[in-house]
Amino acid sequence: MIRTIVQNGEKVLRDIAREIPVAEIATPKIQKIIKDMKASLDSQSDGVAIAAPQIGESVRIFVVSGKIFDEDFKDGKKMIEKKTKENPDMIFVNPVIEKLSKRKKWMAEGCLSVRWLYGEVERSTNATVSAYDEHGKKFKKGAGGLLAHIFQHETDHLNGTLFIDKARNIEEGRPEEHSK
Repeated sequence: MIRTIVQNGEKVLRDIAREIPVAEIATPKIQKIIKDMKASLDSQSDGVAIAAPQIGESVRIFVVSGKIFDEDFKDGKKMIEKKTKENPDMIFVNPVIEKLSKRKKWMAEGCLSVRWLYGEVERSTNATVSAYDEHGKKFKKGAGGLLAHIFQHETDHLNGTLFIDKARNIEEGRPEEHSK
């Protein structure tokens, strides 16, 4: 079910989301939250990831859209409407950033919960996250570039922080005006 994406000003976006006991990951309740997150993310053509608080659920889950792995998307050539079978969404339950590079970069950033503001946020260029997948299996994922940036943005959501708390040069606009 597509849920309304919660906007800045709602308390749930400023709460620290609760960890999910591993035994509960496979429960219908948590599986429905994940399914609703994916549907809500898919409903936003410019969305690349979503955290559970953004659909009103204060639990430690985020979803990264598989469309970020499409070559045209990565090259900044076009917005990709849907993910592909080759690039499914990635689910992160109880994610923990294990490692961040010392090297940082200012990058354009927006948020589905802070429409239509964009700004630049300084983030580490590489990040490693450990988490559980939607089946309760633990994994570790390292990333650079956009994916590392997403890991940090979404983890911030789970800790009650919005990108506007860290951004400079905040402006109002549309996604195509602020892409790479």
